Amino acid sequence: MIYVRSFVFLVLFNLFSTLLAVGMIPLYVFPSRATRVGIRLWGVIGTVLLRVVCGIRTEIRGREHLPAGASLIAGKHLSMYDTCAPFLFLPDTAFVMKKELTVIPLFGWYCLKGRMIVVDRDGGSTALKKLVADSRDRFADGRQVLIFPEGTRSKLGEPGDYKPGIAALYRELDMPCCLMATNSGAHWQNKSFLKIPGAIVFEFLPPIPPGLKRGAFMKELEERLETASNALLAESFPPPS
Repeated sequence: MIYVRSFVFLVLFNLFSTLLAVGMIPLYVFPSRATRVGIRLWGVIGTVLLRVVCGIRTEIRGREHLPAGASLIAGKHLSMYDTCAPFLFLPDTAFVMKKELTVIPLFGWYCLKGRMIVVDRDGGSTALKKLVADSRDRFADGRQVLIFPEGTRSKLGEPGDYKPGIAALYRELDMPCCLMATNSGAHWQNKSFLKIPGAIVFEFLPPIPPGLKRGAFMKELEERLETASNALLAESFPPPS
């Protein structure tokens, strides 16, 4: 049954995503906020289909740590769902994305129009300076900058390779770093169309205060994100009784 429900989800999600992408074309003549409303609707479609078709609900924990205005958020990245779900519970997300995604027809164009933050991963120090400058620009609009420090989706239960972009933002912006743990990959599997029933949890942890040295910051960031995400994964895969 999981295979059937997963296939039905795949068909419906791709169908509705395509219809939405085409329907959003007229939004290009409006300010970027209108495009972000369309992207938020994409997150709604995915979330509803997960619940109705696959029996996967979305749960937000640590709401007392959920940022409202301009803020820096570092999130664990385990599935595609991590890129669309935050639009449902963050007021105005600007997520950091790799440059290669911008060439995807419609999706990449909407991300550019919605003023997401594009990073050239081969750009070295120039790319880091641009990342900081673009983040400051989004903060001026009161947006939440969401970055996945690993740069790509990691395998379940394995520590990610944390890149220096988050450390540069933390140092240069001199502001707290909010943390978002998740178990999304346990239910929306990476490199598989299977959708496993249960609860996808996004848990916001107490923020890391500004002012830590780079090494101390990266150590605390990785330890806390990995520990919390692994705990959520353990809930999805409880040991046999």
